[in-house]
Amino acid sequence: MAKGPEKNTKNKALHTKLLNRKKAKLQEEKKEKALRLKALVAKMNQKKNSDESDPI
Repeated sequence: MAKGPEKNTKNKALHTKLLNRKKAKLQEEKKEKALRLKALVAKMNQKKNSDESDPI
């Protein structure tokens, strides 16, 4: 290995940190979207069940 200071480690570390932050943000958004969708499906199923049980 060459002697002397390591090259570009500061940039690589910053880049990795930013990419990890971006990945975490996307993962969090995906979880939130899934939870909203799950809640919406539950609400629609409940509405459907109550509509079916009510005689007209």
